[in-house]
Amino acid sequence: MSVKDQIRPAVDGPLAALGLLVEDVAVTPAGKRRLVRIWIDRVLPESPDATTSATEPLTLDEVADATRAVSDALDDSGAMGEQPYTLEVTSPGLDRPLTEPRHFRRNVTRLVTLTPLEGPSVTGRVVAAGPDALTVEVPAEKKTPARTVELAYAALSRAVVEVEFSRPSAGATAGDDLHDDDLHDDDLHDDEHGGDADTEEN
Repeated sequence: MSVKDQIRPAVDGPLAALGLLVEDVAVTPAGKRRLVRIWIDRVLPESPDATTSATEPLTLDEVADATRAVSDALDDSGAMGEQPYTLEVTSPGLDRPLTEPRHFRRNVTRLVTLTPLEGPSVTGRVVAAGPDALTVEVPAEKKTPARTVELAYAALSRAVVEVEFSRPSAGATAGDDLHDDDLHDDDLHDDEHGGDADTEEN
């Protein structure tokens, strides 16, 4: 079993206790060390009433708590062996493709480009994301009127979020429309072993 395959079962439980889950794990060489990067996100409620509201991004404090939990779990499990490593825990950035229903839930109100398995791509704003399909509002274009389109996740070959410097957001002002975490993996923490710093090197 690879190191990557050992990491996920070691950290799943501690993260679940914080209401979080593992989105992805990557282990790459970094000189004499290894860089272990773990992407995390919220566990979303199953209530169908939540399909039309955006999910709040993870806070810096939540990622810091997750980093400590992951670090302790890896130390206790011995999954990383003897070779030193640097740990990074982060939330998914906008450049990561949407592949799971929860990804679309997280991005309700955002502009996305959807590429179906058949037919042309569609760019529209997500207004609802259920367990099997999402609904987007597509703006008017030239001679094509604005319309609402529903697409099943199974019918998509690719879906990505479009970066906007001003986007509609219920209860937000124009200055609130763009956040650092909208553009990249900004919720990055390195937690130094045995200290309060944000770098974890084992």
